[in-house]
Amino acid sequence: MSFWADQRVVVTGGAGFLGSFVVEGLRARACREVFVPRRRDYDLRDREAIRRLLRETRPTMIIHLAAVVGGIGANQKHPGQFFYDNAIMGIELIEQARQFNVPKLVVIGTICAYPKFTPVPFKEDDLWNGYPEETNAPYGIAKKALLVQCQAYRQEYGMNAIFLLPVNLYGPRDNFDPESSHVIPALIKKCVDARDSGQSFIECWGTGTPTREFIYVEDAAEGILLAAEHYNKPDPVNIGSGFEISIRDLAQLIVRLSGFRGEIRWDKSRPDGQPRRCLDTTRAWREFGFRARTPFEEGLRRTIAWYEQNRR
Repeated sequence: MSFWADQRVVVTGGAGFLGSFVVEGLRARACREVFVPRRRDYDLRDREAIRRLLRETRPTMIIHLAAVVGGIGANQKHPGQFFYDNAIMGIELIEQARQFNVPKLVVIGTICAYPKFTPVPFKEDDLWNGYPEETNAPYGIAKKALLVQCQAYRQEYGMNAIFLLPVNLYGPRDNFDPESSHVIPALIKKCVDARDSGQSFIECWGTGTPTREFIYVEDAAEGILLAAEHYNKPDPVNIGSGFEISIRDLAQLIVRLSGFRGEIRWDKSRPDGQPRRCLDTTRAWREFGFRARTPFEEGLRRTIAWYEQNRR
C-alpha cells in the first residue's frame, strides 16, 4: 500500500477489458492518482497528444495496455492496421516517456509474439527462435519490437521499462462482438444465443485440435500489478495460468456450462491458428510471486453469467 500511495499512474487502455481490472486493482491498493487517457482526447498514435498527456499528468509510472486486438478473423482482415497502430503507439509512448523521465514503464506484449512452433510450455528464452504464426504475425511482431525498444532504452538511457507477455485473456467485460472477439467470448455468444433462439447447431472455425492456455482477467491484472511493484529487470516475463485445453474440448465445455443442447459443426476450411499455446510461468513466480488462482470452469461460469446479464 505504501508503494502505491505516492504513485501517479497513467494506464493506457485503462477503460478497456484488461485495463478496467488493472485500474480497479490500483484503487484497491490505495493508489490515489490514476489517470486513464481516452482515445478521443489523447490519440497515442500522435506524438503531440502523448506529449500533452505526459505534461498534464506527470506520471511516476505508465502501464501501457492500449492495443488494437482481435481474433484470427480480425487479424487476417486488418494486418496493416494491427501492425502500424500497435507499433506506433508503443514506440512513441516509450520515446516520450524517456524524454519526460518517467521513472517506470510496464509494457504489455502478447503471446502472439512467440514463434509458430515453440516447445511447450513456452519459455521466455524461446521468443526469438522463429517467426510467429502467420495469421497474427503482424500484431505479434509489432508488440515484440517494443521489447527490443525497452531493452535498448534500458541499456543506453537507464530506463526502467519491463515487458510482460500475458496469455489469452477471458472474463467479464470481454469483447463479444463476433467481428473482432477472441475464441472464448465468441463461443459463449454463439452458445447462449443459440440456446435462447432454439437453434440446433453452432458453427466453429477450424478442426478444434489446436490447444490454448487462458487466464482469467482478474488474475492477469494482479500479475501485472505485482510486476509493476516488484520487477525491475530487462528480461520479458510470461503471465499465464499453466493450463492448456484444446479448442474442441473448450467448445464442448462451454456448450455444457451454457446449457446449449445442440450440435457443434466444425468448418475445416477456416484457419486453426497456432498449433499449441501454453506458457512456462516459472519466472513470474520466482521474480514477483505470481500464480493464477481462478479455476477455469469457475472463470467460465462468471463470464457466461456476465454475458447473459449484459448482452441486451
